[in-house]
Amino acid sequence: MAVIANRRSVMTLFSDATCPQSHRVRMVLAEKGITVEIVSIDPDNLPEDLIDLNPYQSVPTLIDRELVLYDPQVITEYLDERFPHPPLMPVDPVSRARSRLALYRIEKDWYSLIDELESGVEKNATKARKTLRDSLAASVEVFSAKPYFLSDEFSLVDATIAPVLWRLQHYRIELPAQAKPVLDYAERIFERESFKASLTEAEKEMRE
Repeated sequence: MAVIANRRSVMTLFSDATCPQSHRVRMVLAEKGITVEIVSIDPDNLPEDLIDLNPYQSVPTLIDRELVLYDPQVITEYLDERFPHPPLMPVDPVSRARSRLALYRIEKDWYSLIDELESGVEKNATKARKTLRDSLAASVEVFSAKPYFLSDEFSLVDATIAPVLWRLQHYRIELPAQAKPVLDYAERIFERESFKASLTEAEKEMRE
């Protein structure tokens, strides 16, 4: 494993062009201006390096010299600590814990629904579509409280939410009128240069 990793002089990210988990990592890389080689994989034909390096054969997978990481939350926190400017997590323990709890809930409540939406089972997708729409609509107060999610500054939480909101149209989810603060928040994120830089061609087509 180390031999393969050590051949790489530049940080490498194995990424799926339409995967929201890969997207959130790409956004953090763009936000910090990190030089990285992005290897776009075909889920049905994985490269041998990825199979050898990651026991779960999943994406995103990040390789930094001899280090191999393959959980999106671990990857994004590692990038934030390895490249501390701009910081994307609060410094104080209480705020950091709150951010981690928000990230946990986004994973459990929203990303799990994306798995259902992409399952190919229409009954499951219909239920997930309604649940995600209702959950986002119920979160209006949080989205409208500050410019970013629970924060005055862009953070890892925003990088995690953004891929979900970008895909709403693709998943045929239309938010109700009272959820306008969620859409306003989304547009603020989508206008960031880092967000634009993080998009693959396939992701751009999701909203054309």
